[in-house]
Amino acid sequence: MHLNPEQKKAAEQIEGRVLVLAGAGSGKTRVIIQRMLYMIQIKNIAPTAILGLTFTNKAAKEMQERLKKELGKPADQVFLSTFHSFCVSVLRADICRLGYTKKFSLYDEKDIQRLVKNIVKELALETTLSTQEILQDMQESRTKGKNPSSPEVKQVVDRLFLALRAYNALDFDHLLEMTCQLFEMHPAVLEKYQDRFRYISIDEYQDTNPVQFRLAELLAKKHRNLFVVGDDDQSIYGFRGADMQNILRFSYDRLIKLEQNYRSIPHILDAANQLIDKNQDRHKKTLWCDKKDTSKISIFHAPSEEKEAEAIVERLLRLITQRGYAFKDIGILYRSNILARTIEKALLSARYWKKGALHQGIPYEVFGGLSFSERAEIKDLSAYLKALVNPNDQESLLRIINVPRKGISAPTLDTLTKKARQTGVSLYSLFTHIDQEEISSRGKNGIKSFVSLFEETKQRLQNKPYFPTLSWFLEEIDYKRAIEEEVKSEKMQRFKWENVEAFLASLEAFEQDHPDQGLEDFISASSLTKTPLHRKQDEDTVKLMTFHSAKGLEFTACFLLGLEDHILPHEKSQEEKNYEEERRLFYVGITRAKQYLCLSMAKERAKMGKKVRCNPSRFLFELPKNSLSIESHQL
Repeated sequence: MHLNPEQKKAAEQIEGRVLVLAGAGSGKTRVIIQRMLYMIQIKNIAPTAILGLTFTNKAAKEMQERLKKELGKPADQVFLSTFHSFCVSVLRADICRLGYTKKFSLYDEKDIQRLVKNIVKELALETTLSTQEILQDMQESRTKGKNPSSPEVKQVVDRLFLALRAYNALDFDHLLEMTCQLFEMHPAVLEKYQDRFRYISIDEYQDTNPVQFRLAELLAKKHRNLFVVGDDDQSIYGFRGADMQNILRFSYDRLIKLEQNYRSIPHILDAANQLIDKNQDRHKKTLWCDKKDTSKISIFHAPSEEKEAEAIVERLLRLITQRGYAFKDIGILYRSNILARTIEKALLSARYWKKGALHQGIPYEVFGGLSFSERAEIKDLSAYLKALVNPNDQESLLRIINVPRKGISAPTLDTLTKKARQTGVSLYSLFTHIDQEEISSRGKNGIKSFVSLFEETKQRLQNKPYFPTLSWFLEEIDYKRAIEEEVKSEKMQRFKWENVEAFLASLEAFEQDHPDQGLEDFISASSLTKTPLHRKQDEDTVKLMTFHSAKGLEFTACFLLGLEDHILPHEKSQEEKNYEEERRLFYVGITRAKQYLCLSMAKERAKMGKKVRCNPSRFLFELPKNSLSIESHQL
């Protein structure tokens, strides 16, 4: 396998503490694999002496497969895994020293969430924090090695640890903490692993948190052979506890920069370099390539988010029909999942000729977030409409009968559902004759109230337009309160209510565009957005995802939409006057593109139910003008 001079230096640097700064698309995985091959085949180092740590099972598996392809069976003796998998193997062998048994259970996020919820109830804590906010506080304090932010959260954390010990269970953060604790309290155990793994490599080092940093330093302390690869310019997971200072302050014997890019064309790299150079807190490096393609980055400013989406789809179809791209070659990226709604609608509405036939709808997949129709609040609204159109739709009725809560207990619903199933009478019919049923008076009153409003709404829906009736209905049931009861975070409440308003807006637009169609037609059209979630990842589909989800991926063509202030950089970063991570996020987005890159923004976008004027992202003015081709949004 051919290596450039800097890659070769890195692959042959075996001893000591080595920092490899691997720019986007610079072939870092190739270097890691070649270094392991060099150690085993040239330096005669035993495969069992090599430990490779990364962050995802997918990355670990890919490295194992690539190493095996080159090395054969001895590759199985190299320990390549995630941090968490490595810690499980250590603890299975020696956790008994900490008072657990080797048959400990692993609790996932939902297990911990339920446990924390019960603990809060048991302690009868008077706190305004939601379970999710307590969990976030707890995770941040653990990953950053800090104390919880309040005495209440500390009480929950202490009780949680007692419960986990009683259940002989660990959660994922606990795995890392307990492994460090084991090594620090029992030096003989640490030395056993230090002598076994004399050569340690860590991928994506910029994403390590303080506990992972501590673990790596403990393992490498005796022999000092620590090889870390990463890119501080792609450090975008601070919100998960990653600490970029780990790579900025790494104490190295040798520094190697991989700056030759094998992915992107020159103008894309020029834009990325000039953008990221505005950051102060970074290792200086400059990406370059030997490609001759002189294509510039397309950029346009659309009058509205709907026109922005339509213009993206027009350009996308030209790539398919005129340049021979496949749908799977194309990625559409955005700062926040809520921005996917409009582009999803445009993709579904697109009509185009392909292979001599007229097609409706561009196939796509949503990654790193639910498609619009799969979000809980949109499912609620869809269920209301389905039940209003067809009261015999029992599943929709059961979903929304207690949203918001009406005092109808689960046993009551179970009783009525069972009777409906046994008698063949619809559940809604039982609701309309609820006085005949032997259930609690509270449950009867709740169902009567529901039926009364439901019948009035059905009557109103006999006349168009539907939009005012649905708006009135949501006010009558106080759906906003249901959202506030479900989530305590004001940010998440706003996000969910914005989705509700977007759904209402889509109904209003549908009525204007299709005056001769009914509510059932709108429901059918809305349901189409479920299709992409069921597609296989290797199918020929356009990929939709956030900048965060796109890290590590590449596309022949990329569209970056919604490039406006308050979106990128996000309004929270503007409040804190901290733009560097947001700039790194934009840098990650730009460097996903190989041959074609299109940047777009809208002059007007829906926010909190209103159309607001938008300004272009300040980051756009940091790009080199000679790398941009300014276009009409209609091109």
